[in-house]
Amino acid sequence: MTRPVPEGRRRGAGQPTGSALSKVPQVTALFWIVKVLTTGMGETASDYLGRTLGPIPAGSLGLAGLTIALVLQLRSDRYRPWTYWSAIVMVSVFGTMAADVVHVVAGVPYAVSTVAFSVALAAVLITWYVSEGTLSIHSIRTRRRETFYWATVLATFALGTAVGDLTAGTLDLGYLTSGFLFAALIAVPAVSGRFLGLNAVAAFWWAYVLTRPLGASFADWMGVPTSRAGLGWGTGPVTLALIVPIAALVGYLAVSHKDTPPQEPVSA
Repeated sequence: MTRPVPEGRRRGAGQPTGSALSKVPQVTALFWIVKVLTTGMGETASDYLGRTLGPIPAGSLGLAGLTIALVLQLRSDRYRPWTYWSAIVMVSVFGTMAADVVHVVAGVPYAVSTVAFSVALAAVLITWYVSEGTLSIHSIRTRRRETFYWATVLATFALGTAVGDLTAGTLDLGYLTSGFLFAALIAVPAVSGRFLGLNAVAAFWWAYVLTRPLGASFADWMGVPTSRAGLGWGTGPVTLALIVPIAALVGYLAVSHKDTPPQEPVSA
């Protein structure tokens, strides 16, 4: 007599089957470059929209853009550079808005929001691991795992924003010093993974969180006025200046397929 298969383990219920394709790119040097550029662009774009349109209209626009981008990404049958990185950009913009609203509108100190977003990120990762048994981005071949992935990405952006503002503002390090601090910290998981045996998945997510305050700190430094120890270029111009290399690199990836994951048949 055949034992019934639990609903959560049936084909298509969260377990990769057949020749399912990865929904995220391979991690290459270009992955990290584009990621840092998008974090910087998200920071300045959020600030520019907030000041130009006001917090509520800007937040509504950001949420609409994020929803559209994620729907397109989730409906895609494989990794597509333009679709994936558009979603990352919108997560960056809205993640910044969410963190800023918590501080500016709700009046929550950055130290408190940093702890809160850390707890939220930990909760998502724990739930993901308990449900799927892995946190590896190389396993993103089902809708459920991809949903966990994007929830984690959104949490990392909100956390990274809070951490960056904490060091630059609350701790009074300034944007440039904060940028150099996070540039040094992001090397830690790479070195630890190579020489100290740090788990590759842990090293990836550690570095992923730090890309947010790294890119945002340097972008803020370029955009804020000289009275705030910045270059005073303006958040609008900096946003446009960052869009150009992002679009160029994503276009290159779309044509060259340098970061396209190979099709790997997997069993149920």
